[in-house]
Amino acid sequence: QVQLVESGGGLVQAGDSLRLSCAASGRTFSSNYMGWFRQPLGKGREFVAGISRDGRPAYAASVKGRFTISRDNAKNTVYLQMNSLKPEDTAVYFCATATGPIVIVVDPSQYDSWGQGTQVTVSS
Repeated sequence: QVQLVESGGGLVQAGDSLRLSCAASGRTFSSNYMGWFRQPLGKGREFVAGISRDGRPAYAASVKGRFTISRDNAKNTVYLQMNSLKPEDTAVYFCATATGPIVIVVDPSQYDSWGQGTQVTVSS
């Protein structure tokens, strides 16, 4: 099973930027679909962005144009660059991976390994 460790969260002001990182263990990283989800306090987990093994990104409408997902297969790491942050981006951010075929990238049940999460708080 792949182990994932997120880092880079913190407290910022609206309009600021943050870059989240997710380091993965395991030899299959380069062939896995990687995703970022977030969970605001008291709400469900929602898809933020995903990236295929060949680098094709997918974004939620709420973050498109502000967030950028990327991956470095040599470092077994996926990144989420978050610009123009808004208070509504406040949430715990989770990295996830799908080791098998993935059909619906926004569906959390399609992913089989998750990190512990990192808190992002955006003040107004």
